[in-house]
Amino acid sequence: MNFREDFLQLVWKYQYFDRKELKTTDGQSIQVHNVGFHNQGEGPDFRDATIVLDKITLHGHVEVHRLASEWKQHAHGGDPAYNSVILHVVWENDREVRRNDGTLMPTLELKGKIFLEIWRNYENLLDFKSDLPCAHAIQAVPEIVRFSALEKALVERLQEKSQHILEILEHTKGDWEETAYRWLFACFGFKVNKVPMSELATLVSYKILQKHRNQLPVLEAILLGQAGLLPEKSDEPYVQFLIKEYDFYQKKFGWNHRLTRPQWSFMGARPTNFPTLRIAQLASILSQGPSLLQSVMEENREFSGFKKMLQVSPSSYWQHHYNFGAPTEKIASKGISGPTLELLVINFIMPIWFAYGRYFEQSEWQERCFDLLQTIPAENNFIIRKYAEKAWKAENAFDSQGMIGLYRGYCQAQKCLSCKIGQSLLKGQSK
Repeated sequence: MNFREDFLQLVWKYQYFDRKELKTTDGQSIQVHNVGFHNQGEGPDFRDATIVLDKITLHGHVEVHRLASEWKQHAHGGDPAYNSVILHVVWENDREVRRNDGTLMPTLELKGKIFLEIWRNYENLLDFKSDLPCAHAIQAVPEIVRFSALEKALVERLQEKSQHILEILEHTKGDWEETAYRWLFACFGFKVNKVPMSELATLVSYKILQKHRNQLPVLEAILLGQAGLLPEKSDEPYVQFLIKEYDFYQKKFGWNHRLTRPQWSFMGARPTNFPTLRIAQLASILSQGPSLLQSVMEENREFSGFKKMLQVSPSSYWQHHYNFGAPTEKIASKGISGPTLELLVINFIMPIWFAYGRYFEQSEWQERCFDLLQTIPAENNFIIRKYAEKAWKAENAFDSQGMIGLYRGYCQAQKCLSCKIGQSLLKGQSK
């Protein structure tokens, strides 16, 4: 019995078994009118099914197990959610199962009934020892099926990211401008400094920075000061100015809390990703326009527009410094790099659009995400390279984001039978 329960769930869902003269283990005839809705959450595996037992039509739920005895092991007997189960589908009926009222649970045993080709496809085409279980057979999957799987994984990835934005929106009491500002900071922290960047955005409201957007040095002073990254003293005139400015605004707004330098990661970051430089770049971006949200939602719809918005040069000091102290021999920054820009558009812009569409129930924002992603080059990371090695190349960011979603949501978790690619391989030529 070298298979998992999700295999039996798929066998039931698509009826991959001999349905002639079906009978329960106690001899009742079975006709399946509706297999039910596959439930991915808590409760029975299939909801709202319809079957006919000995000419009596039943509406209710279906539960699937490898062994009938797992009903008791999973404590379904004491769970009210399972009181409406009308059929127990199992591989082997190793134990009699009864409802709470003592009546026998109708049970369908699939042992010996599953189509042989389905067994062969499951054993031969899905290698669960590999981090890409279907990789050796993926070229056999029709392109339209692969595209559909990418699209599904991409939507799920955008839903997950957009949920973080909706949570921020709740904390800001529905302020989309402040929400976009906080999400921008979280994205600019990337993996290494996402947490302190997110906290920094909560310490300084966007409204305060808007009032000083025409004073870039003031924005730098406020942000670097609240980040706890300004030195106590310096021989550099510009740094002395920043220290003085922060001291003034700290007293003016009564800020009694700020981050500390140990909260930031320098050791795990490349110089171009030092938090000091990233904060300076953020200050430059915020100084460009009166409304961050308007720039994201209304003024720009194409990659070139977001490039102009995000790829701005920092102040002259930060063009020659990664951190406070000695200047670099080469120019430190003329703005964020091309690959970083592409990541920001993917991770900052797309989730905001998607969240906005979800919040206001406007599906066109989802389509806008898809359209823009197809104009952005594909990412180049270890996940994308894994697929490329198997002759499945990402042509653009739509593909690469979908592949990342597939890998993390399905391949790593070995949820192959919930993936359209795995389902296609399992089905093969069966009908």
